[in-house]
Amino acid sequence: MSTTIETALVSKLKERVAYKKDGIVKEIIKKSDTGHIIMFAFDKGQELKEHSAPFDAVLQALDGEALIHIAGEPHIVKAGEMIILPATIPHAVAATTAFKMLLTSIRD
Repeated sequence: MSTTIETALVSKLKERVAYKKDGIVKEIIKKSDTGHIIMFAFDKGQELKEHSAPFDAVLQALDGEALIHIAGEPHIVKAGEMIILPATIPHAVAATTAFKMLLTSIRD
């Protein structure tokens, strides 16, 4: 399964998705059988409950700050920073401020 996107298009990541009051906005930028790239915008206090994925993912913070739990261990991630979410390990994301992130997953 593949999602079509415009290639060779310069994009300002922070402007790609807008915040939604008391919500989470998700935009799939690219999705295929081998991985995906997804943008998220979280209003302050919003969260993704603990879950796991079958492949590693790179979370890049673009705006704001979030508390990321990986296997129960807390990590603060701020704009300009990244963290790797290991395959099969439970993780959760909680926005401590309005928070935007880019999530890139690649299957081996």
